[in-house]
Amino acid sequence: MKEHSFPRAKIKIFLAENIHSVAWELLRKEGFQVEGSKSALSEADLIAHAKDAHILGIRSKTKVTKKFLSEAKKLLSVGCFCIGTDQVELGDAGLRGVTVFNAPFSNTRSVAEMVLCEIVMLARRIGDRNTLLHAGKWDKSSTNCREVRGKTLGIIGYGHIGSQVSVLAESFGMKVIYYDVVTKMPIGNSSQRSKLEDVLKDSDFVTLHVPDTNQTRNMIGSEQLKSMKKGSYLINASRGKVVDIKALKSALAEAHLSGAAIDVFPEEPESNSDPFKSELQNIPNVILTPHLGGSTEEAQENIGVEVATSITRFINNGSSTGSVNFPQVDLPVQSKGHRILNVHKNVPGVLKDINSIISDLGANIEAQYLATDPQIGYLIVDLDKKVSDQVKDRIKELPTSIKTRILY
Repeated sequence: MKEHSFPRAKIKIFLAENIHSVAWELLRKEGFQVEGSKSALSEADLIAHAKDAHILGIRSKTKVTKKFLSEAKKLLSVGCFCIGTDQVELGDAGLRGVTVFNAPFSNTRSVAEMVLCEIVMLARRIGDRNTLLHAGKWDKSSTNCREVRGKTLGIIGYGHIGSQVSVLAESFGMKVIYYDVVTKMPIGNSSQRSKLEDVLKDSDFVTLHVPDTNQTRNMIGSEQLKSMKKGSYLINASRGKVVDIKALKSALAEAHLSGAAIDVFPEEPESNSDPFKSELQNIPNVILTPHLGGSTEEAQENIGVEVATSITRFINNGSSTGSVNFPQVDLPVQSKGHRILNVHKNVPGVLKDINSIISDLGANIEAQYLATDPQIGYLIVDLDKKVSDQVKDRIKELPTSIKTRILY
């Protein structure tokens, strides 16, 4: 690898929320400056600690707001060491030339295994029996305890996690049906239903695996809970605002549902030292867990490797592959030239303007790649070293340019 025009030792990385040590090790091994915090940070604290960072790493609690992005003038990329990215203002980040990476696959198995575990625990009422036994009460009974074999599992959201849940459920002998907003190829013997209501009314267990969007917030409310089969169970390990908690409490109190397992909540404590309160506490056959779906050693290590690797590739060669808010560009490193990275507004004529600059300065292009999305264009161009600074400066002056820099 060539010498970088911006030395790696001057790249500042801030990692919040106790990100796995493997990420720290990988990034420090690259020669970057890495510091951080064990807890989530408020907007004010994030600005105070990370506004001068080139790279920010977070998990699900820290919010990357428009205000922070406006203050973080040096920021090049945000790494979300988790599945979701709804804690980041993705559109604003893209318009500022800031890539956002996440780890959509790394904790898939951890969440899927927990969901299957909770299905069995709810069916056997193990949570209640455990509590009673710890209190010294022996209550051995088969009443309302059932096998899951032969029961129907309804999966809402058939993505990375939902499809893995499907595979594991079939190995338990369950019938699987699912609903997704787009047509998805079924895995195994599962089958897709065209309406959410069809899955709810035909399922003995319903598990949710959807993102936090305007369309999914409170998608499971009173009407949907009433349409579920009497005596069925609800599991939510997706996002806390997907389920109307008051409506769920009522459905449980009325014994329309036989139980629920909830791992995510509309409001969650910022740290382990903060108290937790929920209307679902102390309700029979309700399993409450503190957002543990992806919290295994294996998952956190995998996430650390995946996101740290994506960040390193972006810093070292400009690759945006895997970014959730950027056009996907991955141009192999060339042998002789300097590499210029340009993020610009996606309007007609930008490439023409850039190539005119390159032509006017008599530069020879070794390689060039442009990709766009509705908001922005991302260009990587490798060209002669002798004029690279001049080319960069003139491209940077274009009114359409958002961020331009020489990588090496």
